Amino acid sequence: MLTPCIGVCTLDPQGYCDGCRRTGTEIAMWSSMGDAAREHFMSVVLPEREARDAAGEPLDAVRR
Repeated sequence: MLTPCIGVCTLDPQGYCDGCRRTGTEIAMWSSMGDAAREHFMSVVLPEREARDAAGEPLDAVRR
């Protein structure tokens, strides 16, 4: 199964994993998500969160 997990499984104060940037809920749902949904997370959602994190922006902010 495709996964962004890198084995750094701790949640930050906002509830995002320090390793993969998924929320606890997203991690729990991962195995029941379809391949297309997992691919979307890995190619769109998580890279956007990583970019926000690198820019010092909140991970839950909406980029425009």
